[in-house]
Amino acid sequence: MSDILDANAVIPSLKVGSKKQALQELSAKAAEATGLPARRIFDVLLERERLGSTGMGRGIAIPHGKLAGLDRVHGLFARLERPVEFDAIDGQPVDLVMVLLAPEQHGADHLRALARVSRLLRNEALANKLRGCETADAMVALMADHGGGTAVAA
Repeated sequence: MSDILDANAVIPSLKVGSKKQALQELSAKAAEATGLPARRIFDVLLERERLGSTGMGRGIAIPHGKLAGLDRVHGLFARLERPVEFDAIDGQPVDLVMVLLAPEQHGADHLRALARVSRLLRNEALANKLRGCETADAMVALMADHGGGTAVAA
């Protein structure tokens, strides 16, 4: 997960009422980080969700997609103030969301990042600690400690 997440890309308490609203808010935040239009990011994430929910169970979702115009994989993380229905595989609402955006031509990097984040967030102890963190910096540090390397990018 090195070089894909920094504190500016973490929302410690996102107030949303639905999956769609969560994806819209995260797309807007991703637009700030990537310089790409929020609508384009939202459309890519929504299209991926139409293929099947990225809700992996236990309150966790990893919406992801590939976009032209990116030079590296970007990650955004949010803890939702209240869990929302996400059509997750276990039917449970989601409160931890990690968005991954990869360059269109970097399929292998995208899959490696997705696998790494999935392994990281499946760690129940880490997920519970993330639910208790108050700040973006604390969340980034926690993920870096559990991720076997830095999670911070400039």
